Amino acid sequence: MEAREDRGVKEIRHQTTHAFLANEQDVGVQFHLLSFEGPDDYAQAGSLASRITGLAHVLAEAGFDTHLWFVGDPDLPGHEAHDHLRLYRWCQWISRYHPRGVYDGAEGKQADYAASLPPFLLREVLLPHLRHGGHAVILAEEWHTVHTVLHLDWLLRQAQVRSQVTLLWNANSTIAFERIDWGRLTAAAMITTVSRYMKHLMQRLGIDPLVIPNGLSADALVLPEQKAVATFRARLRGRTVVTKVARWDPEQHWLLAIDTLGVMKRLRWQPLLIARGGAEAYGAHMLAAAARAGLRVVERTHPQPGICGLLHILEDLEEADIVSLRSPLDAESRRVLFRSADVVWAHSGHEPFGLVGVETMAVGGLACTGCSGEDYAVPGRNALVLETTDPWEFIGLFEEVRTAPAQERAMRRAGRITAQQYVWSQIMDRILLPRLRLLTGLPTPWGQP
Repeated sequence: MEAREDRGVKEIRHQTTHAFLANEQDVGVQFHLLSFEGPDDYAQAGSLASRITGLAHVLAEAGFDTHLWFVGDPDLPGHEAHDHLRLYRWCQWISRYHPRGVYDGAEGKQADYAASLPPFLLREVLLPHLRHGGHAVILAEEWHTVHTVLHLDWLLRQAQVRSQVTLLWNANSTIAFERIDWGRLTAAAMITTVSRYMKHLMQRLGIDPLVIPNGLSADALVLPEQKAVATFRARLRGRTVVTKVARWDPEQHWLLAIDTLGVMKRLRWQPLLIARGGAEAYGAHMLAAAARAGLRVVERTHPQPGICGLLHILEDLEEADIVSLRSPLDAESRRVLFRSADVVWAHSGHEPFGLVGVETMAVGGLACTGCSGEDYAVPGRNALVLETTDPWEFIGLFEEVRTAPAQERAMRRAGRITAQQYVWSQIMDRILLPRLRLLTGLPTPWGQP
């Protein structure tokens, strides 16, 4: 099934490819992205992979000399070059002993990454560029790269080229904050984060970061095939379909989802929750809790990948209240799911950014978020926004929408318009590059008039 691409998506693609295009030799700037996660299946564990991959591609497509350093698949080449984008798979010798993914053996990888990457990066890539008068921007992600940033800062000062490098470190979450020496880190790098919510949390630690939100690839705006959406809805006709895609974690408000589903069932809304969690043990606990609450749970594995597999597992669910998907969802299946569901529960108790909500909006789905890091959500205009853990809050808000089709269509349209402002090309144009211009003090460091 082929996805559709409307005029808005084509314009975003055109903008991504051409609006910031500059001659690499004239720009005089290199971008280096440092992250554990990256584009390989081995290196994908959460939203960080999506963030770093999308950012790398939009910078490269705009003509910037872009280098992505990540803990990649040990069986793929250590170095790849694709036009303006260069990939460096680090710690491969360790990853061969830890086949379960990027965070398998994380402590050893972190130490090797911090010790071996900065000298190589400086000697082989940065110095040849800087000694010809160039400038570099280094953006490091998450706590695993903190010691790498500190090592790089020291090496750059020793080489007397620190003034030519803008060094930033980004927090996507509060995980392992207690392990960070904030005094040393803030002296070495400018601190950034992904939402105003995270900014406020970090201000309590005496840190005042810049906000550079997460973004979407232009492909995220591609609408799913209409036939797939029609088949999905026909197969579940008469059901109130909600979906939740999140880690099995108490902070993701799975218990609230179960309580809310129970209320919907008592109201005879014939609800069906399509749930996709992770590999966390909390998932079994939650599904058992749902069964004890009188909800009928089935678990399904895709017999085949892609949309056909998703549609197949939606058969014979008349007696089910919850279907737990045991197989990963590819991008096309997620788009069909988010577009076709009556509502996507993207609410949680602690959400640094909330990528699922804006992904839902991008395909014209109806998102229900919490009120933490989802800066893009405007209550009643482009999303349902919950502020409590009372199931009846959702029931009241959703009842107004489900009985007013015109309002629902307007919210879905508004959500899609909002999502278009969160593609990486827009984030780069509105926020990232203007901030970097201010930080570097150069009037036109990107080769633009």
